[in-house]
Amino acid sequence: MKLFPAIDLFVGKAVRLYKGDYEKMTVYSDEPWRVAEDFAACGANYVHIVDLEGAKDGGTPNFDTVLKIKSASGLFCEIGGGIRSLEVIEKYISAGIDRVILGTAAAEDSSFVGRAVSLYGEKIAVGADLKDGFVAVRGWREVTSLTADDFFGKMSSVGVKTMICTDVSKDGAMRGTNRELYRRLSEKFDVDIVASGGVSSLDDVKALSDMGLYGAIIGKAYYTGAIDLREAHEVIK
Repeated sequence: MKLFPAIDLFVGKAVRLYKGDYEKMTVYSDEPWRVAEDFAACGANYVHIVDLEGAKDGGTPNFDTVLKIKSASGLFCEIGGGIRSLEVIEKYISAGIDRVILGTAAAEDSSFVGRAVSLYGEKIAVGADLKDGFVAVRGWREVTSLTADDFFGKMSSVGVKTMICTDVSKDGAMRGTNRELYRRLSEKFDVDIVASGGVSSLDDVKALSDMGLYGAIIGKAYYTGAIDLREAHEVIK
């Protein structure tokens, strides 16, 4: 299993939200690229980046910071948040970002995802952000009528190979991750699943690895010290 330590960006800073609430934001670093350098020092090969401003309003307000993270760390970088056009996808990929994550755009237009996959292949991933079992969009502020199964089925049918699945109720809460959700989805769908939200202990990391998941995102647990990244990499070996 691959570990994706996470950096959430807001006005160029590394922050964390509590359950997706922009009013409950903690700033952890004014220099997010330094955080990524520490990920690399701890044995990471990947970094998961979210542009929280982009997720809310579209656009790429933290584009330069994303590139600085890539340049400083040398890690495989995936970015999500506000990526809603082929032009923005091309902007990131041509700048050297390894994978882009479609969220709102994917939920609203599966044909757009199909076009993106036909152009960029496995450089395209899709984020399934779930609130009470339904897909949430626009920075988790709106909930659609799409269930997780509906969405995974649609994305699989247009060629998406990687799904990043977040249980919003677990995100930033430090109360464990939704293991049953990931077990069920991984058994039903032939896609690489990255677990996100509530991965808050080495026990969570081991459980997700043991079920054969493709990856897991470590967010707040890194920043609070609840998970030591070096130990987490030992657990998955």
